Amino acid sequence: MSTPPPHEPGAFRHVPRTGVIFVMTEAARRGYQAGDPEWTNLGQGQPETGPLDGAPPRVVDLDIDLADFEYAPVAGIWALRDAVAQAYNRRYRRGLKSQYSAENVAISGGGRVALARAAAALGGINLGHFLPDYTAYEELLGVFRLFSPIPILLDPFRGYDFSLRELEREITGRGLSALLMSNPCNPTGKLVAGDEMLSWVSVARRHDCALLLDEFYSHYVWNEAALAGQPASSAAAAVEDVERDPVILFDGLTKNWRYPGWRVTWTLGPQSVIEKLTSAGSFLDGGGSRPLQRAAIPLLEDEAIKAETRALRRRFRQKRDMMLRRLIKMGVHVDREPEGTFYVWGDVSNLPEPINTGMRLFRAALEDKVICVPGAFFDVDPGHRRAQRHGRFERHVRFSFGPEEAALSRGLDRLEALIARGGSPAESA
Repeated sequence: MSTPPPHEPGAFRHVPRTGVIFVMTEAARRGYQAGDPEWTNLGQGQPETGPLDGAPPRVVDLDIDLADFEYAPVAGIWALRDAVAQAYNRRYRRGLKSQYSAENVAISGGGRVALARAAAALGGINLGHFLPDYTAYEELLGVFRLFSPIPILLDPFRGYDFSLRELEREITGRGLSALLMSNPCNPTGKLVAGDEMLSWVSVARRHDCALLLDEFYSHYVWNEAALAGQPASSAAAAVEDVERDPVILFDGLTKNWRYPGWRVTWTLGPQSVIEKLTSAGSFLDGGGSRPLQRAAIPLLEDEAIKAETRALRRRFRQKRDMMLRRLIKMGVHVDREPEGTFYVWGDVSNLPEPINTGMRLFRAALEDKVICVPGAFFDVDPGHRRAQRHGRFERHVRFSFGPEEAALSRGLDRLEALIARGGSPAESA
């Protein structure tokens, strides 16, 4: 006698898992567990979290004060808000008249929470977003129905470039009041920085179009200026007036400090925007963890940031170069070498059938205990309004070089063997 399906109350809609969560769920069904040395996780956006040569020691002990038993303010504890503001001023705004203060910062319990607060606070506007971009934007932009998400397709044959003229045309032609993007871009690694970012901020200022910039990978930058020791890339350096320029930045300990499990992130912007986002947080999430916020404050000291950034750049640049070299040798085409992030965005259409699509390569790689993310999930489509939505990036895959080098090398070995077999299953021992 078959077991009847569980009762599902009709009041609840189906909420799909985001692309990476879907991928990890499929891997778990095949036996994957975090830390299992038999598996290589080239899918999840998580950097290696252990010690690095030259980096500050990992924080392994947490002091909890009696006051930590109380709720933290929705906007975050004042000391951390001030520490974030002063860190940005020291790194990006030395000598500038307009400076960030604690009131320009809101603390959140994770990157998705910070972005959800922003989405909940937007009015009835047109919001532009790029394709491809971060998979979680899809549900984030679809669940809040007041604004209209407007997709902007980037061309892989141009290396995903987007000119200043195109930016201004999109803002004025589509009536955009806000533009959301990850920078460096997850998944392509495309970076807007330096004079180009100054021009983007100038256009946003002139047309009063808010730039919502997800900078969670801003320390993982591979251009010559970064490798020469200059500060990580942030649009904070391009802002003229922190209260008037419509620039809202999102970052946190998750990637750039390699503490993803802490779920401590922040939003930086004009005080009026921070107040609105905090009001949204009061009903969305209620605020983050007080003891973890206190523990984050020393991590924002200048020497700690510099040492951590130098160390991760050394380690991750080596892994980036190794992954690029090996994927290209396997026949994966890279539209643009990543200028930032710890991902390689690869076109697998030249691989042998049937593993010449992202989903088929993902499924086949799972059998060899390797995880990657099909490119179709980065074709962000809030509300699923477009037909045949998985046509554009179905032959792309996002490969992460976040894991430790030994695990990364092992996973690439398995991918190489899979491709050499033409996608057929490995013979069992």
